[in-house]
Amino acid sequence: MNTLEDVKHLLDHALQLGGRASAMQADSPLLGALPELDSMAVVNVIASLEEHFGISVLDDDINADTFATLGSLAAFVDSKLAA
Repeated sequence: MNTLEDVKHLLDHALQLGGRASAMQADSPLLGALPELDSMAVVNVIASLEEHFGISVLDDDINADTFATLGSLAAFVDSKLAA
């Protein structure tokens, strides 16, 4: 799997989307488009990303642009993996 597919799977599980994430593309919007993605869910998603990818996400790393689309979230993970 690649990062995008892994992030899709993690979102589906963390947000309990029931498989809906499998239809998402890189340009699929997240914030504002998924009612399940509220502030508490963002914390859960970040924790899942940290555990799965072995990355550390600081508060200053997170902004609305990070969660704008599936692709922006996957790119964020890739940037943390490359650091």
